[in-house]
Amino acid sequence: MTDAAQQTGQKPLKRELVLASTSPRRRELLSCLGIDFRVVPPSTLETMLPDETPREMVERLALSKAMSVAQSLSGGLVIGADSVVVLDGRVLGKPVNSAQAREMLRSLRSREHRVMTGLALVDTANQDTRVASESSLVTMRDYSDNQLEAYVASGEPMDKAGAYAVQDRVFRPAEQLEGCYTNVMGLPLCSLVNMIRDAGLEVRSGQYKQVTRECTQCPLKDVY
Repeated sequence: MTDAAQQTGQKPLKRELVLASTSPRRRELLSCLGIDFRVVPPSTLETMLPDETPREMVERLALSKAMSVAQSLSGGLVIGADSVVVLDGRVLGKPVNSAQAREMLRSLRSREHRVMTGLALVDTANQDTRVASESSLVTMRDYSDNQLEAYVASGEPMDKAGAYAVQDRVFRPAEQLEGCYTNVMGLPLCSLVNMIRDAGLEVRSGQYKQVTRECTQCPLKDVY
């Protein structure tokens, strides 16, 4: 409690946590940390700049999303995130139509690629920013054309980078994953927890272990 709060008998202001994302998967993952938050959609164009690396791109976009929401708030913490799939140096974002989703899934089949997620945390009280990124290596299984077509027809690929969700229990796209599992889902919780704690908020997770059961190397597995 601050000196002013002690003198007046007032309780310190509660710091609001805001997620600058419309992704339902990111909302679900953040909910697992046991922290109250609200969602505010960001206003950012997801484009890659000339000569920009995938890592630079996701970190820039994550910060841009967080800042676009933070500018209208005061006293809270804003989380921004952006994920891409990188295959042979080529960035795969979200498909714009079924044909593009089909092409992405065919390109990824039986191949290894990286999933990169940029994270940003902005403290609106003092404009302090924290930026990080996480990278995971994914090997896709040899799914059949029929399985691919059924997945595209379901509409599931359309709002996902690389046109797939690693956690999909029907399509089961991945054969092997090295690194952070929740990063491939779109929000690396291990990195986010460290950011949030550094900013002064505590994590009260009762569900964290359930989410990270797929990640055998998660550094927070035995902590929360």
